[in-house]
This record gives sequence, structure tokens and C-alpha cells, in this order.
Amino acid sequence: MATPPTHVSIDRLSHDLRELSEIGREADGGVYRMAFTDADMAGKSWLEDRMKSAGLEVSRDGASNVIGRLRGRDPQAPALLIGSHIDTVPCAGILDGTLGVLTGLECLRALHESGRQPERDIELVAFSDEEGRFGGMFGSQAFTGAINPDGIHLATDPSGIKLADAMKEQGLDPWLALQARRDPQSVAAYLELHIEQGPVLSQAGEQIGVVEAITGLFKWTVTLAGEPNHAGTTPMPMRRDAFMGVADFAHEIPRLLDENGSDRSRATIGRVDLTPGSANTVPGEARFTLDVRDTDETVLHELAEAARRALHAIARRRGLRFSYEVESWIPPVACDPSLSSMVEAAAAHQGLRYRRMESGAAHDAQIVASICPVGMIFVPSIEGKSHSPAEWTAWDDIEAGARVMLGTIERFAFSPSPTHPTSPASSTSPKTP
Repeated sequence: MATPPTHVSIDRLSHDLRELSEIGREADGGVYRMAFTDADMAGKSWLEDRMKSAGLEVSRDGASNVIGRLRGRDPQAPALLIGSHIDTVPCAGILDGTLGVLTGLECLRALHESGRQPERDIELVAFSDEEGRFGGMFGSQAFTGAINPDGIHLATDPSGIKLADAMKEQGLDPWLALQARRDPQSVAAYLELHIEQGPVLSQAGEQIGVVEAITGLFKWTVTLAGEPNHAGTTPMPMRRDAFMGVADFAHEIPRLLDENGSDRSRATIGRVDLTPGSANTVPGEARFTLDVRDTDETVLHELAEAARRALHAIARRRGLRFSYEVESWIPPVACDPSLSSMVEAAAAHQGLRYRRMESGAAHDAQIVASICPVGMIFVPSIEGKSHSPAEWTAWDDIEAGARVMLGTIERFAFSPSPTHPTSPASSTSPKTP
């Protein structure tokens, strides 16, 4: 007798989403489940309980990544990983990262209940600190062996709290994060579902995005130092106003993108801190963040060099001193063509409206790509809203994404020899020194 098809339950998935959304929710309606806070740790414990109830073997590694495993027929075969994160930015919505984890959970729960056993193990991973409270994607970087003791003990959040101290406060040993590295030979591929966090799918009326490439990015903290002085007695031509340097550079950004970027380039000044910060004092120092993104690493290098030149010129013209710190550099990656084809086939088989597209946001998949091939599935974000309580995806589209995830899992993990991904995903362009 043929095995009946496996189905995901949107009712169970929506119940899980509602329950987890209450962990870290505050009076303004936003979710505050930042990495290694009490709310984050409560969310991890909740997830472990749900994984156990779903019949998964549950563990937590030294980076506090939560892992649930559904056993396959061949314990020696490298596993299929499914993952994302449940930590949030401050005042977040309920879907970013979380939807990918809980969709993966529902797929594995449905498979376990069906009694069907995959050919290989399937693991669900909820990575720590994808949102970069401490400057990087700590959980997936630990998982792939991309951290070292210096990084662990020097990393701080925007308020100056050290990563090591935050972990210790939660009863964790930060040194154990160095033991979280996964043997690449034990991993066959990685699959992640995520909200798009942009308006493309929503405006096009499409249900699924088949991600072909994930943007790279660099983040700088830039300092322009001038001279503080009295706002009333210092003539305009005699000022060394640090903030005017920021304003000049902000006006330069469109030109830099036009001359050195592509239609996929993005640049953002997200925060500016002025010192002394008094209403009647010319700012003597300005520190600001610069976030630049593109899917081509050569373009990123060109934009970085163009930004340096522009800042040097502005500093010289304004009589300022210029310096910057590289907070992160994450290269772009291409998703594995065979995994993308499996996602597309699953969407087409179910008659869903889909498109191939790129991701303008960074994801854990980008880090995991250093050890195995990766694939990503997008579902629409209504009006492109994300990182806010207004973030939402229609239930029909959530269910469509879950069905595509299940279909992709079945295509990969239930075949003794699936169309095997080629190799760990690489940059969409040649590396430059």
C-alpha cells in the first residue's frame, strides 16, 4: 500500500507562532527577544520543549544553538540542515527568523507523525544572535568555526555589554562556543525559509521567492573629529563642525552608488552620535554607522574604496580628522542551483505563484554556505515591512511556504541519491584581495 502524503498543519504552525510571540512582548506591541537576554533564553527553552514534543532528539551546543534531529535510515549519511533564528531586534515583529524555525519544526513534526523515515538525518537549528546584537551572526559563525577567543571576549553590544558577560549572566561558558564547530563532512546541505523583508513578492502578488543569491555587506563605524565650540560666538567659516561632515557624506551616497555600485547596491547611515551633544555647542565629534550591501563582492570593494575617498576629501575640506572601524564584512553567496531547482519544483508542483530572486538582507544561510551548499525560500512581507510590529505575512502565504519547505525536504532527504548539491556556495563574483 502506498504511503499517504504528508501534510503540514497551518493550525499548529499558527499556534506555535502565537505562543512564541508572547515571549519578550512588551507594552508597545513589539517583541524584545535580543540575544542572550532572559527573553531569548526563555524562547530557547520553549523551543526545546516543542522539539521534544514533536519527537525530535534535542541538544544545545556551546554557542547556545538549539538543535532538533529527526533520525534517518542511514546514520552515516550527512544530514540535511534546516534553520534560522528566534532572536529579534528591539521592538520586532513576530516572523523574522522565527517563521523559518517554526516552519521547519512543523515539517519535521508532520514527517515524524506520518511514520515516514528519511534516508538521512534532518536537523532543525535555531541559531543564536543572527540579528547581530554583538556585531555578527554569532551562532552560525560558531557553528561553522568562524569565531576565535579574541572575537568572543572583545565583542560588545551598542550599550557596551560584552558578549562574554551576557553569556555568563545566563549561566553559559563563552569558551564552549569554540566547541560548536560542525564537521563539514556531516552536513549535506542547508535550507532556510524566511520572510522576504522587502516589497517585491507582495507587490507582484506572488507567494514564493526562490532565492538565487544573498547580498554581501560591510558595516563601518565612522568617526569625524573636529572642534567643539560655542554655537553663538563661533563664525560659520571658522567652524570645524563634525556633523557637517556627516551631512556632506550623506549627500554623496547617491553619487557613490551611481558611479561605483549596481542596481542591487544599498547604502545606509543608520545611527549618528554627536559629541558633546549640546543644543548650543558646535559638534566636535560625530560617530555614525555605514551599512553597504551588494550581491557582487567586487562591487562591495569598489564601494568601500569610493567611500574612503569621499570621507577623506570631506574631512580635508572641513578641517576634520577621519577614521573608521570595520565592524563586519560578509561576502555575498550564490545559492546552490540544484537546491534552488528543488524549491522551484516544489512550488510549481503545487501550482503556486513564484519567482527567482535575490536577497537584499543577510541570513544565517550566508554563513553556513562556508561549509555546505545552501538554499532559501522567501514568503511575501506585506508592504515590505520588517523589523517592526507591523511585520506580517498572510496565512495563505505562510502555509504555501511551509508546503514548499516540506516538498523540498522530501525531494532531498527521502531520496537515497538526490540530485546532489555541487559544493559550498560561493560568492557571486571572484574574490578580490
